[in-house]
Amino acid sequence: MTIQEASERYHIPMDILKEYESWGLCGAVKKVMGAWQYDDTDLERLSLIMTLHDIGFDRTEIETYMRLLLEREGTDGQRMRMLNQKRRNLLDDIHFREKQLSRLDDLRYYIQKQQKI
Repeated sequence: MTIQEASERYHIPMDILKEYESWGLCGAVKKVMGAWQYDDTDLERLSLIMTLHDIGFDRTEIETYMRLLLEREGTDGQRMRMLNQKRRNLLDDIHFREKQLSRLDDLRYYIQKQQKI
């Protein structure tokens, strides 16, 4: 599958595919007649990259995570720490947003109460 086909079929932006290639993480990707060809392993990795992106990893974090994944031995702990840190950050953000929502609801309640007077 070419880069264009992968982009269209899996809705992966071309810049992400090109960056993936530039990281040198696509060992099985071969150039055939000037076009990169992706195999199933590459598509699985790209799926993981999109998941990491969707949960808030920036490009540097994604590249680090993927390099650790490819090293395999002895990297589970590092990858778990990265995931745990991202989870803590997301929970902090959720709690902050819950406080914002509560304050917003307080203001709404105050206005509704004033309208009834």
